[in-house]
Formats: sequence, structure tokens, C-alpha cells
Amino acid sequence: MLRRKPTRLELKLDDTEEFESVKKELESRKKQREEADVVGVATSSEIGGAAGGAEGKTREQMIHDRIGYKPHPKPNTLPSLFGNLSF
Repeated sequence: MLRRKPTRLELKLDDTEEFESVKKELESRKKQREEADVVGVATSSEIGGAAGGAEGKTREQMIHDRIGYKPHPKPNTLPSLFGNLSF
């Protein structure tokens, strides 16, 4: 592998202005989303829905759904316990 000299990066005024504009835009989107969530929670609690979670799922179940984890207990039968052994 060839080694090269470090490259010099310069921060320009245009870069900082662009960063600030993108940052403001993201903050405004976040505020709009939070306002929509607050209104959505208020209407769902008025209707009688669960404000804590979607469809009554626990936080742990929501995380398992998000990552694709399906916890199923293994049956304690003899073939399942000794099925992987080969003599």
C-alpha cells in the first residue's frame, strides 16, 4: 500500500453558511414532527387509544419488530435436544 502525504482541508465561509441553513431546516422539520406527534397523541388519547405505544405493544416488542428479532422458545423434546449429535 502506498503512503501519501495528508491532504489539507480548508473550511470556507460558504461551507459554514450552508451548514447553518441545513441545520435550521432540520430543526424546523423536527419541530413540525413534534407538533404533529403531540396533536396525534392528543387525538388518540381522546378517542381511547393507547398513547404509550402502537397497538398496545411494549417498547421491547417494538424494538424486536424493528430489528427483525422473533423470540420463539425452543421445545424441550428429545429430538430437539439431541438432534444435532452425530456418532
